[in-house]
Amino acid sequence: MIKLKAQDAGLSIAEFTRRSVLLKPLPRRLSKITLATYRELVRIGNNINQLTRATNAAIKMGVQPPAYPYQLAELRNLLQEIGRELSSIETEVTDDDDIDDEDKEEWE
Repeated sequence: MIKLKAQDAGLSIAEFTRRSVLLKPLPRRLSKITLATYRELVRIGNNINQLTRATNAAIKMGVQPPAYPYQLAELRNLLQEIGRELSSIETEVTDDDDIDDEDKEEWE
């Protein structure tokens, strides 16, 4: 029974036992939708970082920036807020999540 619970949690038997004995929480499984959302937020964040660098370089050179710094700050704040909201959602994998075998290894 312990071996099955450890496998289901994506942990070794030793790590599962340690967490259980020390009353540490087990990692939460993330649904495909949540994982895809996190990945897309990372891509958007990378694009905003590139745009910020280009904007800062343009300002230093005295040319029209591709974006205004206050707009970039607003975008960054929105992304951070979305990330916080996503992390506060208790995501449990259900049969409706259509998890493939390869996705079973993805843990928070």
